[in-house]
Amino acid sequence: IRDYPFRGHSDSEVILAAIEYLGAEKAISRLEGMFAVSLWDREECSLWLARDRVGKKPLYYGWCNNSFLYGSELKALRRHPAFDDELDRNALGQYLQYGWVSQPNSIYRQIRKLPPGCLLNVPLSGEPWQAQPQQYWSAAEVAEQGERQPFAGSYKDAIDALDQILREAVSDRMVADVELGALLSGGIDSSMIVALMQSLSDRPVKTFSIGFSEKAYNEAEYAKAVANNLKTDHYEMYVTPQQALGVVEQLPHMYDEPFADSSQIPTYLVSKLAREQLKVVLTGDGGDEQMAGYRRYRNCLKLWRSVQSVPGPIREAMRPVTRSMGAGSLRWANRYIQQGRTAPGWTRKLAKIAQRSENWDATSVQQILANKFNGGLTVDQFVAGAQTPLTPLTDPAYWPDVEDPLLAMLHYDYTGYLSDDILVKVDRASMAVGLEARAPLLDQRVLELVWSLPRGYLFDGEVGKRVLRDLLMRYVPRNLIDRPKRGFSVPVKEWLLGPLRDWAEDLLSEQRLREQGIFEVGRVREAWQQNLHGWANHSELLWSLLMFQAWWQAQSSAPDLLVKN
Repeated sequence: IRDYPFRGHSDSEVILAAIEYLGAEKAISRLEGMFAVSLWDREECSLWLARDRVGKKPLYYGWCNNSFLYGSELKALRRHPAFDDELDRNALGQYLQYGWVSQPNSIYRQIRKLPPGCLLNVPLSGEPWQAQPQQYWSAAEVAEQGERQPFAGSYKDAIDALDQILREAVSDRMVADVELGALLSGGIDSSMIVALMQSLSDRPVKTFSIGFSEKAYNEAEYAKAVANNLKTDHYEMYVTPQQALGVVEQLPHMYDEPFADSSQIPTYLVSKLAREQLKVVLTGDGGDEQMAGYRRYRNCLKLWRSVQSVPGPIREAMRPVTRSMGAGSLRWANRYIQQGRTAPGWTRKLAKIAQRSENWDATSVQQILANKFNGGLTVDQFVAGAQTPLTPLTDPAYWPDVEDPLLAMLHYDYTGYLSDDILVKVDRASMAVGLEARAPLLDQRVLELVWSLPRGYLFDGEVGKRVLRDLLMRYVPRNLIDRPKRGFSVPVKEWLLGPLRDWAEDLLSEQRLREQGIFEVGRVREAWQQNLHGWANHSELLWSLLMFQAWWQAQSSAPDLLVKN
């Protein structure tokens, strides 16, 4: 390929040259970074589709009335006259559990997502759904390889190795025809990326942060302190509740299918702020899922040890008792709520015991992690007749064969939460304003290193990202980063009880729900009333329901994009 007669400097020309020189499969397996590729092979009369290793870029495809449709956005597919808009009720049930539609499914029954790290070859003469995705890269294999051949160096060696790889990853992504900057939250991941960018730049890097007046949700002060220390050219915007709520009506169009991570709102706003100055930014996405940054890993490990310490027959005998307690507490609570009274505290306590007992059936740490996400909801609880679909969230065939439960959870998040939540959130929000977001921490070399490290290098039993945290201290003083983790979130609970209440009441009204015929009306109204009366905090579930309702309303109101039940 070195002697190839290039006529320009575009990525597309490089990809085409590589495919011509190596063939589609070999060339795509060597691509790095983010991409979604389609290629028509004139000689073989077949279509190639490919998606990057982690799933930074989307790629939908499916057969509708003997027409093969594909594209990076569902809205493009919906415009085709052959498009089949039947909802996938199984995917919808799982969406309510987690807040996102997990690949390989989409919200439509006849449309799928190409899984990350996969190729699909569709011959012109093939039958519908005959072609199946083939992996060219596997995160499970990286985890298994890391456990089989662990890093042999000292802790300092690990910090040095991570420093070198991250510098290369950041340097590679700073190559651009335009000026670039970074999104800076003030957390470890984004601070690490900005520190490396600044060390590699001959001028101040532009950094961007979003702040909230509500102190519990505001990280802008930490971002500003890091920016001042690194001497970046820093821009920040403090968002009013009215500005944030103004984004809500744009979300169904922006995300194209139901998506319920409420941090989509500040992500869009900080992307919009950055786009006023730049076209390309670097982000810190991926650090938590690779290096055990979430508190849930500590909590799940403790629960997993507790579950294993209790004999199976005892757990099996107790489950019917706790289920009965939970059902009884719910009946009593609903009686009080229907009378406009506050339910007694004992009903909440019994419900929590029943919810925690969901873990007693767990046969893997991944199941305990799943229960953390979905709160014990079943797919048919709000969507009648839904069955659990086989996805990376539910199918052990996707999981690696590893002994370390922490590594098992990291892989679970990497192939589930990261690809279908975090990366979807950032991609759709940034692309909505024409901003390209690059993630150096998701370089495959970083993953291959950190998943080979001894567990203690990542997680000390209480706090994760140990090796990244100590590397960052080479660039930033300890006092700027040694603080509790705070999520990039918005006050959904307060909004649903305040400024968004009328909007939510309308979307979740009994009449609207009955006309749709999609959800179990009684259960939805029950959850809404329990939330209003403070018996339970259902804000995440309700946000998922509301984001679906807003999406449904947006599609139904567009004449050329009608969605049938």
